[in-house]
Amino acid sequence: MAMMGISLTIAPSQEQLWYEIYSELGLSEEEIDDHFTGPAFLPWLRMGNIRGWAGPLPSGFRKLQMLLQQQIIKRQRAFGMTVAIPAFAGHLPIAMRRLYPNVNFSIADRWNRFPDQYCCPLYVDPCETLFKNISRKFLFKAINAYGTDHIYFTDPFNELKPRMFTKDYLNMTAYYIYDSMRSVDPKAIWLLQDWMFVSNIFWSDDLIKTFLLAVPIGNLLVLDLQSEQFPQYERTHSFHGQPFIWCMLHNFGGTLGMHGSVDAVNTGIRKARQMANSTMVGVGITPEGIDQNYVIYSFALERGWVKDDFDTEEWFNTYANVRYGVNNLNLHNAWNLLKNSVYAYNGLIKIHGKYVITRRPSTNLKPWTWFNCSDVYKAWQLMLDSNFSIPVTHYAEYEYDLVDITRQFLQIVSEQLYINIIAAYRRHQIERFNYLVDKLMELFDNLEEILATNVHFLLGTWLEDSKKYGKEGLAEQKLFEFNARNQITTWGPKSQIGDYATKQWSGIVQDYYKPRWKYFLLELHQSLVDNQPFNRSSFVTNVFNYIENPFSYDRKLYPVMPTKEGSFFVSKRIFNTWTYHFRSNKMYSSYKSLKVKIKN
Repeated sequence: MAMMGISLTIAPSQEQLWYEIYSELGLSEEEIDDHFTGPAFLPWLRMGNIRGWAGPLPSGFRKLQMLLQQQIIKRQRAFGMTVAIPAFAGHLPIAMRRLYPNVNFSIADRWNRFPDQYCCPLYVDPCETLFKNISRKFLFKAINAYGTDHIYFTDPFNELKPRMFTKDYLNMTAYYIYDSMRSVDPKAIWLLQDWMFVSNIFWSDDLIKTFLLAVPIGNLLVLDLQSEQFPQYERTHSFHGQPFIWCMLHNFGGTLGMHGSVDAVNTGIRKARQMANSTMVGVGITPEGIDQNYVIYSFALERGWVKDDFDTEEWFNTYANVRYGVNNLNLHNAWNLLKNSVYAYNGLIKIHGKYVITRRPSTNLKPWTWFNCSDVYKAWQLMLDSNFSIPVTHYAEYEYDLVDITRQFLQIVSEQLYINIIAAYRRHQIERFNYLVDKLMELFDNLEEILATNVHFLLGTWLEDSKKYGKEGLAEQKLFEFNARNQITTWGPKSQIGDYATKQWSGIVQDYYKPRWKYFLLELHQSLVDNQPFNRSSFVTNVFNYIENPFSYDRKLYPVMPTKEGSFFVSKRIFNTWTYHFRSNKMYSSYKSLKVKIKN
């Protein structure tokens, strides 16, 4: 982080501190366990969205996370970083009603269809005496545990509607949240993410203004969370004088898939700085997952330290030189093809990386592509042609990118296959339908094969790492593995946010995505044979009961080491296989929208 120029970060781990607070207030162990989510869902507990799901949270994990957080903060400050620590927003366990029956608590509307058992925590208005007492207790503990750089982060209404949408209520809320910080630390600065202004239509311009100006100018630091796509600094006239950080969100759920908005980042940072009366004080990244698209994070963080726009072609050439340790024209051309295609997104769809291949099958999915798919094909070919020029010291980076671009192209092909499968189904072309289904199943096998060649694309490492936290025996190991499996699949007890954090990893492709599609296509085939409509309702019930939900509870072991056959040789074989398919008239007619030209 320090080498990438990051100077401000957050210290999110706080459950051990809250356990101590809740115990001191009089909650029982059982009541606290009912509140804490499992480890994969803690961010949404902290923001008041859910409670209890995939818990309880083992005490050993709480203590370990606090110890690790302390070590991280020590190292960050040694590098000169500023660390923001958590504060209290008002979210509390349901059991607090037992301790304070006369306090006027509220509960937010159900978040993402989570049942009452898991949604939502209580909310105590910041004007209540109880709020200030708990806030002070918590801040003293947080400062004692982590020290302070006088910046505190908390978000009262992240994807939650306030109890009242009135100027007085929202002004009061912001005022008392900040006042509780200032009562402990007179130098306090409140770090706030502005996602609530993006995602909630009830936040009018006037309500945003009255909320922001409840805090003295300069004591509220706003993260403009998705400036590259939905900048709020323009709408709010530079947040009505409060300083803000221009942020690139980029990624939801850590989903895989090459995408990014290079031009929007490149020019957007300059425009925000040059805007009249701009209060912009920095540039940041706010992704929900960083283990993908390394190029776009490198670009944004480096761009933040430079006044003028980059020559993006030159920057991508330099990126290729540094990443692979060689000055190679093929690699330059490959990365500039990607820059002008997958990394040239300029639209208003919020969630990227949601490819058909990783979504629950349906007859009405809508694939979307904002780029010329042939550019990805050409870039893949150029990367394959560069194999023997890569020095051994940088071959690991090359292999990772080769697997990623192979995966990307297969995902593109899967969408085109899907379009043609559904067209054949609706035209009752059974022979063509069956042919295309066979090709999609072959594609799944190829995808599984290439992913298995690289340790960074293995489900096994994710699951085994999660189980290592289970220090107290088999029960804890099962809990942590369940969290790891559920987050990347159904995301909730009944697929409340299913396919939100999709990962194209070896293991999940063969045992989750492919079985879903195979079952779906068998059902479609049967409906053609019987000349009956496809029963969508029955399919959804059965696919959840027999494939999706069991995966979260499964205990199957997966490899933690890649297959012995190298990524290059597998990628080259897959490239040749699909080149052959394109050459055949039957396949090529299915892929006209790919705009791929195959060389003889």
